[in-house]
Amino acid sequence: MKPLPLLLLALALPAGAQALHKCTIDGKVSYTQQPCEKGVATTIAVPAPPPPDPSAAADLKRQEREANRLATARRKREAREEREALAEARAVASHNKKCQKLRLQQKWAEEDARGATLQNMERSRQKAKRAAEMVQLECGG
Repeated sequence: MKPLPLLLLALALPAGAQALHKCTIDGKVSYTQQPCEKGVATTIAVPAPPPPDPSAAADLKRQEREANRLATARRKREAREEREALAEARAVASHNKKCQKLRLQQKWAEEDARGATLQNMERSRQKAKRAAEMVQLECGG
């Protein structure tokens, strides 16, 4: 006899002590609440369910409160992480925009230096050099 089917059958029975009948017909075992019609019959007494544990309800409530507290903490942490990620994305976008602006200014200064007259050449070169230094300082390249 395998204990697992008996256990599953015992759990499926309605509450209250009832008799369980084990019937063996042609070598096949079956369990029923009705007496066996033919074959070998064995009556099994089903014990009454254990009384409820008074501390189990309090323990369940405590576990529910703890689960709710943890879920609230997780939601707050996820919201904070989302805000931080959004702020970081904005900072990166702002930095990229600033770098694009500086590179454009550098390009214009270099174009001005190439097209400068002899009188303005030194000033244009200085302006292009400073623009390149700003790009290097702010953008690293």
